[in-house]
Amino acid sequence: MFTSQTSSFQDSIDVEERDDFDSEEIAGYSQKIQLNCYYTIYLYQGTSLTLIDSSLPSEAEPELRTYISRRLSKGALLGGMGNIATVELSIPEQAVGCYCCLLEQERSPEQPDADGNGYVICFMGGSEKGLNLFRLELDKYVQGLHSSLQTPELQNLETEVRPYLSRWYEESVMHIHRVVQLVQSNISFLLHAALSHTHVEVHNSDERTKADVSRFIKAASWQGLSQQDTTAASLCKAISEDTHSDLIIDCSTSPPTLVNTVSNRFCDDWIQAFLNAAERCNPFLLRQILENFKLKAIQDMNSLKRFVRQAEMSHYALFRCCQFLQGCGNGDVLLQNARAEHSDLPEACSIIAVLEEFLKEQSQAQA
Repeated sequence: MFTSQTSSFQDSIDVEERDDFDSEEIAGYSQKIQLNCYYTIYLYQGTSLTLIDSSLPSEAEPELRTYISRRLSKGALLGGMGNIATVELSIPEQAVGCYCCLLEQERSPEQPDADGNGYVICFMGGSEKGLNLFRLELDKYVQGLHSSLQTPELQNLETEVRPYLSRWYEESVMHIHRVVQLVQSNISFLLHAALSHTHVEVHNSDERTKADVSRFIKAASWQGLSQQDTTAASLCKAISEDTHSDLIIDCSTSPPTLVNTVSNRFCDDWIQAFLNAAERCNPFLLRQILENFKLKAIQDMNSLKRFVRQAEMSHYALFRCCQFLQGCGNGDVLLQNARAEHSDLPEACSIIAVLEEFLKEQSQAQA
């Protein structure tokens, strides 16, 4: 059992070595060089598309317009929901990932039945697989355009709309890369904070850095992965009542100084994978590694919960649970979450208390 567990973990952190992901995502990358990325915005009225602005080469834009028109005619673009696919255009990359979203205009009282009017926003760069990793960020970024798209004339094109569209890649894709570049090998402390619901504060930095760190912590947390996601709020509240100190990132020094740092072997094991992907300047690979980190953590959490249920009826299962916690390197975080989630189950709480004492004794023996 433990051999397969180790193999599974190694598969997770070795994602950057796999050809099935790497050959697709690295295409167009050179070390320290950002890939080309493009944007286009169309006015959509009835069944026609009118170009408003684009960073695509002039020969490529009509090809994209033909593709978008075909998607619209099939009803494949729903208002407010991004659609990601591979498109072939007359650009150096030839085939790229394309995110498209239809932003429908609010219907006026004069035309309550008007249908199909709005804007189509397209972002192109990397691959379909890579952009899919950032679908939520791209959806949110496009929604930020709503207030700027009030009139068909778009008199604020040069002052607001174009600068905003031009920043889509930096704002929606590169934030994880910026955080890893900022803290380097200290990334394990942020990973541990995310899993243990520890509050993170960033001092003496600009607003973008604070926002980047906040988004990283949210992306690395259990959110959206727990089978009982509806209990997430109460779980976080219960854990936050423990004696935790906030993790402080002080950016007044270079590199930043981190205070109240806590990590474990599980988080430390992922450091090199993050650093390698950041060195290759591949934000898509970084996001895949982060997703694998979360999935491995949730798999271990599910294993622990299964062992705890079995341990209520079997001393051998309790022994296996101790071995599992000792081997996974993430026992402190897993038990913390399990204790909060099982707070209303006396038998499970007593088993978790035994396991916590076991880990404490193991830690003291190793010290």
